[in-house]
Amino acid sequence: MRISSVFQGIIGLALSLMLAGCGPSAPSKSPFQGTDITGVDWGKDFNLVDHTGQRRTLADFHGKAVALFFGYTHCPDVCPTTLGELAQTLKQLGKDAGKVQVLFVTLDPARDTPAVLAQYVPSFNPAFLGLTGTEDEVAIVAKSFKVFYQKQASASMGYTLDHSANTFVFDPQGRLRLMYGFGRGVAPMVHDINQLLSGK
Repeated sequence: MRISSVFQGIIGLALSLMLAGCGPSAPSKSPFQGTDITGVDWGKDFNLVDHTGQRRTLADFHGKAVALFFGYTHCPDVCPTTLGELAQTLKQLGKDAGKVQVLFVTLDPARDTPAVLAQYVPSFNPAFLGLTGTEDEVAIVAKSFKVFYQKQASASMGYTLDHSANTFVFDPQGRLRLMYGFGRGVAPMVHDINQLLSGK
């Protein structure tokens, strides 16, 4: 699977310009190691079905930090790597792991049925939830989080998906606060989620 480097670059530049425009009164240093996107006017909610068949919105997880990642179960590298890192993040959070909910939103609802997600997602951590919906529902949520994805023909799999690979983190009050690009590793998320759980 290829991640669109041009797309990632455009998003990174836009975020840099947006954050740079905070003015001289902004704090000189963020307490977070991930990209601080507090206050953006996108990525506010979702309305999808989890792998148990229950309709879910962000309000269902109020009081918990929420880590949200978009991908698909046939992904050969980025998605399992990211879910593995999220599992390690919860492990390192220790007793506070129960205060965090990880959500995996499929970008491939045609193949990633609730039954498929129920086998795949909890294999990384039993508390993880997979989310799906109709093609249109998934497209709406992906667009609201500025997630890019498109099909690429594959001789062996029928098709794969190119997709952006950011992990989004909400604070316990349901506000979108942080974003991590692929490959940032476990330590920044552990640090930052601890900050959010302490009220930062």
